[in-house]
Amino acid sequence: MSSEWPLWEVFIRGQHGLNHRHVGSLHAPDAEMAINNARDVYTRRNEGVSIWVVRSSDIAASAPSEKGPLFEPANAKVYRHPTFFDIPDEAGHM
Repeated sequence: MSSEWPLWEVFIRGQHGLNHRHVGSLHAPDAEMAINNARDVYTRRNEGVSIWVVRSSDIAASAPSEKGPLFEPANAKVYRHPTFFDIPDEAGHM
């Protein structure tokens, strides 16, 4: 059994943002301590309004080497691109 605490990924939502942004990683024994440590390490200037922490082991991600097979099928679906549709002038700026 490893004596090292689990690794947590830290996401902060800033004062003027709507999205959480990944700011880094840290080790902690549980979620509560991870949030407290993230506050101390990543929001020193009172810039955060919300903190998310996620165990790194719980994140599933694609590998950069899989980019081609993963994203190429989208190129064949031109109807999903916003340039495919004509937007009426009455709709205004979107």
